[in-house]
Amino acid sequence: MNRVRRNLRWALLFGGALATVAAAQSKPREIKPVEGIIPSGFGESVDRDVARAREATVAFKSTDRALKSGYLAADNCVAHPQHGAMGYHFRRDALYDAKLEVDKPEILVYEKMADGSFKLNGVEYIVPIDAWKRDEAPTIMGQKLKRAENLGIWYLHVWIWEPSPSGVFADWNPRVTC
Repeated sequence: MNRVRRNLRWALLFGGALATVAAAQSKPREIKPVEGIIPSGFGESVDRDVARAREATVAFKSTDRALKSGYLAADNCVAHPQHGAMGYHFRRDALYDAKLEVDKPEILVYEKMADGSFKLNGVEYIVPIDAWKRDEAPTIMGQKLKRAENLGIWYLHVWIWEPSPSGVFADWNPRVTC
């Protein structure tokens, strides 16, 4: 009988410890506001995703880190005469598939500064059209990706480091220049 009580006591203690750990893990992290970026206006779930993307890409503020992590530098800057620019796209081809992950953007978007350095402004999520086998568009951060037939991709820009007056998911950022 003592053994049964001891086993029951251990089971209760172990179960209580597991419940405490589970409660701590499920407790949502505080989302810190970032002027012009968080809150996004798209709800708490999107704000959490934006915060996760920022956390996952903070190391890539250095293009050296991006290059060492497998991102390939672009040699041209993408701009629009009236709407602003996207910037320089550093892409990681190994991520070009049908899987989208908030913390693993396929493209990092940089702006070249006057001194020749690069500033990380945002990310872009990409799915090759031929990799996507569903009728509906792929989604991430609650947003449907846009289809670019001429490029053979589905895409979504997210301005997570440089606020865009056009919106966090806008293609162009009027504050970015080439």
